[in-house]
Amino acid sequence: MHANRAVNRRKAFRTPPTPLWELACVFLKLGATAFGGPAVHIALLEQEVVRRRRWLTHEEFLDLLGATNLIPGPNSTEMAIHIGLRRAGWPGLMVAGVCFIVPAFLTVLGCAWFYVRYAQLPQLQGILHSVKPVVLAIVLQALWRLARSAIKTRWLGAVAVAAFVANLLGGHELLLLLLAGLVVPVLRGSSANTTRSSGTSVRAVALPFLPLGLVSAHAAGTAVGLGQLFLFFLKVGSVLFGSGYVLLAFLRADLVERWGWLTETQLLDAVAVGQVTPGPVFTTATFIGYVLAGGPGACVATIGIFLPAFIFVALTARILPRIRQSAVAGAFLDGVNVASLALMGAVTWHLGRSAFVDTTSVALGVASAAVLLTTRLNPTWMVLVAALAGILLR
Repeated sequence: MHANRAVNRRKAFRTPPTPLWELACVFLKLGATAFGGPAVHIALLEQEVVRRRRWLTHEEFLDLLGATNLIPGPNSTEMAIHIGLRRAGWPGLMVAGVCFIVPAFLTVLGCAWFYVRYAQLPQLQGILHSVKPVVLAIVLQALWRLARSAIKTRWLGAVAVAAFVANLLGGHELLLLLLAGLVVPVLRGSSANTTRSSGTSVRAVALPFLPLGLVSAHAAGTAVGLGQLFLFFLKVGSVLFGSGYVLLAFLRADLVERWGWLTETQLLDAVAVGQVTPGPVFTTATFIGYVLAGGPGACVATIGIFLPAFIFVALTARILPRIRQSAVAGAFLDGVNVASLALMGAVTWHLGRSAFVDTTSVALGVASAAVLLTTRLNPTWMVLVAALAGILLR
């Protein structure tokens, strides 16, 4: 089995490099049609680069998928970046990643422009009023699905509950992530020999937290500057493990609670737009950047949140196989993942109070949750139906 896997990898390695124009066309197409969230994005990538074009073997694709779970950032975007690096080297890394992001960036930018100028129109208010409960139902479904796979032991469950309660009481998100990552290896009782043999891996996994002190110490003012936007979204992109929905926890904690740059309603509107458009959920940053600082704000926010993904893929592409084999690094990431889910749960609790404001919104939320938990319907269809209902009912 291992021999066959090695042969497959050598065959894939000997295939000619992919022209940059072909990479650009493939990832522009995927970025423009990838509705439905990271799981759907990954399925589309597998169909395109493994089954159709045979750029990678199935085993290589799975290896890259596992690797993206060990670094912060949007998994589907990091998969695109990894594939570009494999197929065309460093230029391919840039072309694949940028082309996967650009369609979503332009779509969300257009929505943000419309939102800023026409947010008071009854039609748009009706759409957002109907979409928000559905978005929260989608987040709850993702939270349930991710928690079932992430909480593998009672200890991990206890860490998740502790992080959830601590965040509700005001605990800082980044500190909770780091503490959870450090506590879980201790609870598992990793041996000293394992720790010594895995020192490099632990440092590599902790790499995303290095900017923590610099960016967290940044003092926020009342005016929104481009530098502040860039540093904030750079921080988020550097430390965000888990589903893209965990992004909500960071956005609400800083932009709504600490700095007051956004209202709860604006944050939910940004998330709703991110759901109804293709591409990475992280392009929510584009929407927020535009709302706060126009076109330049949209650009710097988008660059800030996606830049760490490019850097981490470039830095870790060669060492990730060793990290995956480290028991200590695995325990660290297990802790970070359950803490991310706890943050996701806490922010869902807060946002639910703004989304479920009347009988109609509660009914939409309950019906959406029931459909999502009992069927395999693409969540995008739920959002589109809710938007149509909002237009007709207002």
